[in-house]
Amino acid sequence: MHNPHDPRVLPMREGVSPSCVVLPSIGAGLLLDFLSTRLPAVPRADWLRRMAAGEVVDEHGVPAGAGTPFTPGLRYYYYRELAHEAPLPFDEAVLFQDEHIVVADKPHFMPVVPAGRYLQQTLLVRLRRRLGLSELSPVHRIDAGTAGLVLLSVQRATRGRYQALFRDRAVRKVYEAIAPWRADLPLPRVQQTRLEESGHFFRMHEVPGTPNAVTSIEVIEHLGGYARYRLEPVTGRRHQLRVQMAALGLPLVGDTLYPEVNDPAPGDYSNPLQLLAQTLAFDDPVTTQRRHFTSALRLRPLASLRQA
Repeated sequence: MHNPHDPRVLPMREGVSPSCVVLPSIGAGLLLDFLSTRLPAVPRADWLRRMAAGEVVDEHGVPAGAGTPFTPGLRYYYYRELAHEAPLPFDEAVLFQDEHIVVADKPHFMPVVPAGRYLQQTLLVRLRRRLGLSELSPVHRIDAGTAGLVLLSVQRATRGRYQALFRDRAVRKVYEAIAPWRADLPLPRVQQTRLEESGHFFRMHEVPGTPNAVTSIEVIEHLGGYARYRLEPVTGRRHQLRVQMAALGLPLVGDTLYPEVNDPAPGDYSNPLQLLAQTLAFDDPVTTQRRHFTSALRLRPLASLRQA
């Protein structure tokens, strides 16, 4: 039966929740034509196959067919599929689990949620299958290239209370990073800038205006031309740490987006981004306990880098 508060009418499959597409408020013709145009990565014949298998259904649970008309505003659910997904040769670790949250230690290169060429090889899907938690959902996200701590919610009933911690900036997040060393740059410092989308791919850039990105930056150690930094973001803008460090002339070692886009070849894991979500600390809104988690992962030793 349709539940307007939870309209996901297809069951989870192998740890993956169904995807949703909302039909525009204006349109006509066949649903099949719309899907083929809106989601061209899925061939028309593939949509017909999925419909025949009952794997495209509307928000009321009614299966779609080749002759189903376009109905403005209606939601349709379907399973995302990948023809081939290369396995990631890394494993996540679970540092903590109770009835409300899971804290995972994510390796470099692993996306948190399905996107692009990754579906089963994502932190969320792996953990759903491994732990048998169908409602598991990330409370926040870090980039695929960033290693370290991710907080996930176990149940929908309390999820909003943990999400509020991040919205209200009630979580202390500390990152570690490796980047070039600049003797002329006064540190520690609080970097306050304005970040907006650059219009190129999904990169961000600094622009004039009221700051919306605030990060505390200090040096832990330096050796030759490189240093290890402690970064503590107050805000949580996309790519905040990477953009601000690059703008200071301190691009993170292994960064393939800033200051230049330089995507590695598929399967090349030789130069991971040297950014680690090292600690998370907060007062648990459900249990009232003070929580403090530290990643067991480590970035490269400075001595292993070519010294400038």
